[in-house]
Amino acid sequence: MSATVDVLPPGFGEPDAEDLRQADYPPVMPLAVATLILIVSGGVVVAAQYGRPPHLEVPTILLGLATLLLIVNAVLVLRIREFARPVFFRVLGWALLAYAAIAGILEYVFLYDHTPAKVLALFSGMLVLFALDVPLMLAYSVARWQPPDAT
Repeated sequence: MSATVDVLPPGFGEPDAEDLRQADYPPVMPLAVATLILIVSGGVVVAAQYGRPPHLEVPTILLGLATLLLIVNAVLVLRIREFARPVFFRVLGWALLAYAAIAGILEYVFLYDHTPAKVLALFSGMLVLFALDVPLMLAYSVARWQPPDAT
């Protein structure tokens, strides 16, 4: 005879109010991660060509796709009705400040290393998207679990 013992409290694992509210949220995090993957992939493609004349067609296409995804993602976030916007923008502002500093340091490294103009332009675009995408992920991750605006 084997007796099963329930060790979990009743209702454990069932969705709570925050989970139910988020059921209609757009896929912000998957799009943000896809954007980041495209940005990093473009950088890897350029880095793989180090020491040879770079072919920038594929990284440029990846940068364009990443830009499009980031724009779509920003629009989707702004269209969420029940969302803690003050928290989102507070976290976004501080994260943008931090990531602008990181991107600025990396841009300085590229300039100091005398990166060729076309590659520098591509890397600069990737840095801008990186400095916008990661703060978007951070701000959304925090704000989605906060109580929505009263307005």
